[in-house]
Parts: sequence; structure tokens; C-alpha cells
Amino acid sequence: MSVLSVSLASPLATVGFSAANTRQLAAVRDSIDNTVGSSRQRTPESDDAKTAARRDKQAAETELSPQEQRRIAELKRIDAAVRAHEQAHIAVGRELITSGPNYQYTYGPDGKRYAVGGEVGIDTSPEREPEANIDKGQRIQDTALAPVDPSPQDYRVAATGKQLEDQGRRDLRAERAAEAAPRDSRVDAYASPRERTPQLDVYV
Repeated sequence: MSVLSVSLASPLATVGFSAANTRQLAAVRDSIDNTVGSSRQRTPESDDAKTAARRDKQAAETELSPQEQRRIAELKRIDAAVRAHEQAHIAVGRELITSGPNYQYTYGPDGKRYAVGGEVGIDTSPEREPEANIDKGQRIQDTALAPVDPSPQDYRVAATGKQLEDQGRRDLRAERAAEAAPRDSRVDAYASPRERTPQLDVYV
């Protein structure tokens, strides 16, 4: 679409009304007349372009069927819910969050992009000390279940956090039992938590 631009600034700024004499004003007037005259010759084309643009805009707004309008309203609702869901994970997880939020998008009938899915990464790797694993396991559960509508994946990650918490409690009991046992009957109660394979970047 071409848009005609008529500029009167240059000749007027060059002459300046306060300093212009009769001859200069006449020259400016002729320049304006010529510019306006040429623009009048192109007015139908310009009007056609503006009319077409206005018609296209109105068509985009009015040609959506009731079904498409309902689809857009639903996509807006989903977009808001997805973003709130991932932000809830982030608000609770804080230092446990390793990445995101990352969103999956779809285009609506209006040509706009709407989030329909999302994820954030959560660190679920075990710590070296039993107390740290208990604490971390609890925080993983809180992070995974932070949204008002946890997904199946959220529940799976929460289960991973519960396993880490339970392992920490078992290791802590083993440590205390080893400390209470006679010196010659003690076993290496510290091998198990140190030999577990780290698990990183589980997504919810």
C-alpha cells in the first residue's frame, strides 16, 4: 500500500514567514499550489488505498465467525492459565529452577500467538548430606505442586521429590545408627547417598 505524503515544511522553513518578502511569499505560494495540485491528481489513488486498508481492517475484525470468536476467547483463557501455572512453579521453586519458562504456542483465527503449554526445569539431583536431601525433597514437592491445577507431570516430579526426602530420612537414620553402634561393628553408612546417580533438569 502506498501512502502519499505532502510536505510543506521544507519551503516554509527555508523562507520563514517573518523574514519573507513579497517575491519569496509568492514563490512559496506557487510551490504549495504545485504540491497540492499534484496531490489532488493522486487523491483518487490515495483514497482508494486508504479505503482498501480500512476495509481490510474492518474485515479482519468482523469476518470472524461466532465459532472463531469463541475459539479466540478460549485461547486467551488457556494462555493466561498456562502462564500463571509456570509462574507459580517459579515463585515457589526459586533456586531450584534451572530453566524456563518455555512455552509452546499456537495461532488463533485472528493470527495472534497464544501459549497452550509450558515448562520450567527443576533441579532434582541428590545432595551429599541426608538433611539436605530431606529439605530439597520437600522443596521439590512444594515447587511441583505450586499451581492450583497440577498436571500429571507435576505429580510425577513431586513423587521424585518425595523419594529424595524419604531417602534422606533413611540415610539419616543409618548415620545415627552407625554412630550409636560399637566402633568395630560400624559399616560405611555414607556410601549409599554418595553413589547415587544425580538427576538433573526434570521438567514440570
